[in-house]
Amino acid sequence: MKIIVDAFGGDNSPDEVIKGAAMAVEKLDVDIVLTGDEEKIKKFASENNVSLDRITIMHTESVIDIHEEPTRIIKERSDCSMAIGLKALADGEGDAFVSAGSTGALVVGATFIAKRLKGIKRAALAPILPTDKGQVMLIDAGANVDCRPEMLVQFAIMGSCYMEKVLGYENPNVGLINVGAEDTKGREMDVEAYKMLQKAPVNFGGNLEARELPFGEFQVAVSDGFTGNVALKLYEGMGKFFSNSIKGIFKGSFGGKIAALLVMKEIKAFRKKLDTSEVGGAVLMGIAKPVIKAHGNSDAKAFYNAIRQAKNCVDGDVIGEISRSLEQLKAKEAAGSK
Repeated sequence: MKIIVDAFGGDNSPDEVIKGAAMAVEKLDVDIVLTGDEEKIKKFASENNVSLDRITIMHTESVIDIHEEPTRIIKERSDCSMAIGLKALADGEGDAFVSAGSTGALVVGATFIAKRLKGIKRAALAPILPTDKGQVMLIDAGANVDCRPEMLVQFAIMGSCYMEKVLGYENPNVGLINVGAEDTKGREMDVEAYKMLQKAPVNFGGNLEARELPFGEFQVAVSDGFTGNVALKLYEGMGKFFSNSIKGIFKGSFGGKIAALLVMKEIKAFRKKLDTSEVGGAVLMGIAKPVIKAHGNSDAKAFYNAIRQAKNCVDGDVIGEISRSLEQLKAKEAAGSK
């Protein structure tokens, strides 16, 4: 398997990207293609004794900045490390793509260079969040501010396929993020989406109020990108708040420090659960091949896990499963119209 990685996307590129890629080769038995400045990549690897075995380089000196207009990736920045990687993915030179670069540019580039999966109306960002009982996929988390009901149904299908085939949740429970549990709650889009989700080939559990997200009753949380992004940022902020608060409690007094020693194992497990680097990044669902958006501040461990996430998408044939589920929905709709 060959994973293409944007070596110059993210705050810690290319150093942490290169180290994460080398780690992935060693532990995951994959081949890596790094896109970016070949001289800089080889210089860092040589100076830091990082092996480039099974790592090839697609050279380009251009990098798209997070402050640039995302659409520039199609024309003015078509030679940047992200665009080169996406083109290689579209041309079959790799099985999946990973980048920690500009989210907007990645969404635009993946949509117009790597292309959407047949039948998918919009690609969606889908981060995996920790819950009391495991994990939940939040989809969409910011790629599409405005959505139509049928788009939310597709998000539900894509999220279900990923959670089942990659993370092993059998018949994952799907919830529609809304302002109340009743099927009449929300905007016109939400009410219509609720009706459509009841007929979709997913295990739809009804509306999901945001306060229920952390408790793990749902494995897929469906939303428009605006609501989803607000929920994501609040989720991340509260995670940091709790982590810092707990640290303050245990470090605030001598008794707290003694107590910390007694529960250190549990504290480490809790911190690991909240550690975003353990997941790797957000899947850009709806693209014809797996694309992973790694966190902008990813370190080597996070890049390794993003590559592992990409590999799991390929191994689980997530794209194929989504295609089959869409065909199933299409057939059901056709039968219902007769």
